[in-house]
This record gives sequence, structure tokens and C-alpha cells, in this order.
Amino acid sequence: MIQFGVDVLLTQNPVWKNKRIGLVTNHAATTSSLQPSRQALLQKGFNITQLFSPEHGLDAKGADGAKMADGIDWLTQLPVTSLYGDKLVAQAEDLADIDIVLFDIPDIGSRFYTYLWTLTYVIEACAKFNKPLMIADRPNPVSGNLSRAEGPVLDENTCSSFIGRWATPLRHSCTLGELALYLNEVKGIHANIEIIKCQHWQRDTFQPDWGVPFVPTSPAMQSFQSALLYPGLGLLEATNISEGRGTEMPFTIIGAPWLDNNLLIEKLLNAMMEIKPITFVPTESKYTGELCYGIKLSVKISTDFEAVNNGLMLIKRIKDQHPEHFSWKPYPTNVNPNGTNHLDLLLGFPQSESLFELPIKDFAEQIKNLTLAKNWQENIRPYLLYS
Repeated sequence: MIQFGVDVLLTQNPVWKNKRIGLVTNHAATTSSLQPSRQALLQKGFNITQLFSPEHGLDAKGADGAKMADGIDWLTQLPVTSLYGDKLVAQAEDLADIDIVLFDIPDIGSRFYTYLWTLTYVIEACAKFNKPLMIADRPNPVSGNLSRAEGPVLDENTCSSFIGRWATPLRHSCTLGELALYLNEVKGIHANIEIIKCQHWQRDTFQPDWGVPFVPTSPAMQSFQSALLYPGLGLLEATNISEGRGTEMPFTIIGAPWLDNNLLIEKLLNAMMEIKPITFVPTESKYTGELCYGIKLSVKISTDFEAVNNGLMLIKRIKDQHPEHFSWKPYPTNVNPNGTNHLDLLLGFPQSESLFELPIKDFAEQIKNLTLAKNWQENIRPYLLYS
């Protein structure tokens, strides 16, 4: 069975165990036996004195993009500093009474999932204030197979934001530990980083292979299927199509009150996916309280599934099928209050909406090139920790 970095750490007695530890974490960070990491570490005598939380808060239940406040952890009674509230970066006063920072948050392998970018701000703060950073690493649930990485690679000169700061592919096929080493080096941050590696993880495996249940990482990330589809279906945030928020199946169902779902299914035939018609009524987000006609997607062959290509083609098919109803929409969040240019920020290049004006044949050819994660295998290889 997979051993997460925190499982490995719990078997060790590091010299810094009794130092004042600031732990960056959330409730989705558990041991392989599903005990919250922060609780397990405290029970083993790790001197955690301060908690820091990412988007969605320490309980991992805050609404998408909603500002999170500081507070007290109900489980440990430790103070919690939010890194998705009035600030995104830990300040001098936040780290003044801390000797070392430990990071343990699960990721889902997509560039626009914000936990990676919270980690980059932690790396910068640790470098600035001369604090060692320990990262309890975790496997990538949608595999670390670099041949399955998908672009576009982000253009950081025009599209840098909190859902993608630096040039990485949309589906990166790495662990956060690997990305931390890579970005620390290529960005010249020079933080003192140590990775506590996972054990028994092979890069080509997916979360269902681990022998550990999927722990929801945020309100809309409830299953492995959601994580696998998310690099593509996450793009629906920039449209007036529901991505399933406000239901029990976010990012596995999509729809709208005006969608002809049976016609769409005919256009989307895909041997790797099972696609079924569905109706649903969201309790929040788009079309709250309205009956939506949609589709439910289930990936049957994970190993060869191209999530980004699938999401782009889905949007194109719906746009062409319903030109009178489909529209692009802003997506306001704590870090982008106006919600403007959301598709550009998700995809990582400017004027991305114009891509969808191409005829379908040209569009298919264009996205085939766009989703190549150019030079990524070569660039990331020196920083890989697992085979």
C-alpha cells in the first residue's frame, strides 16, 4: 500500500521535531489510514505551534474562490492563518515564532488547482525569512506518467495569476515535491527545501491503484473521476455551462437548462468514456434551482485519457450546437474579483476565446498542438523523485 510522505515522517525522529513548526495543511491531508495529518503529527510529538490553510480553508469545505478568514482549529485548538484571505503570502509576523515550515496538502495534478501556487508563495516566504521548508510529498492521483502531461504551457508574461503563476503544463504529471524543487531552481528562489518522499508509488499508477480511499480535496473535488476530468471540465468555469457545482457529482456532470444532451452525446462518442444523459438541479452556483439537461461522464480507460483535449472539444461542440445560448462568463473570486479573462487564465494564453471561432476541423488540429506539453519531460526530468 502507498505510504504518503507524512506516513514516512511519522516513523522518523527528525532533529527538528521539537522545534517550533508551522504546518501548512488542510483536513484533506491525512495519513494512509485516513487520520488527519496534523493530529497524527501532534500525537507523535511534533511541536506544531501554528497552522496555515490554503483556498477552501483548513476544513477544505469553503466555497470555490471565497475569501477564508483566520481562526482556531477545532481539532487541535491551534491558531490558523489563512493564505487565501487578506493575504496569499505569509508575512514576517506570521513566521516570527516559527523555526521550520512543514507543508502537507494533497494536489490533483492540474495547474489551475490553487494548492500548488500556495506552495510557491510558501517557498518564497521561507527563502525571504530564512526558514527551512519540509514538504511531506504525496502521489499525483491522475498519475505521474509524463507522456500524459498536457498543455497548454502557461505564458507567464500575459496570463500569470493565482490559478497559474509560472510556465507549467495544464496537466503536469508531477508531485508537489517535484514541482517545488523545479520551481525553486528555475525561479532562483534558493529556499532550503527537503522532500519527505512517498513510498511504494509508481509514476504510471492512478489513485484507485493505491489501496487508499479518495479523500475529497475541496467541495467540488469529491472523487477520482472528478480529478481525472478536471483539467478539461474546469474550463467550463469560464462559460455559462454548469460544471456540476451544487450537486453531488461536480466535474463529472455538466449541463444547462437549454442543452440538447442527446444531440451532444451523438457528437461526443469516445471509446475511453461512458457518456449518459442526465438531468439535475444545482443547489448553488450556476442555474441554482433550475432543471438542467446534461451529460454524465465516466472515464473507462484512464491510462490514455486526454482530459484537456476532451474539455476543449466539449466546449466547442456545445458552442457550435447552441450558438444562441452559449456564452463566455466572468468568474469572480477572492484573487480575481472581477472574474475577467478567466478562460485565458485557465488555459494560460491570451485571447483564447478566439480559438473557438475556428471550424471544427481546424479547431481539432489546433488543440492537438496546443495540448502538447512541449519540452516538459526534458525540463522536469532532473527534478523527478520517483520512477
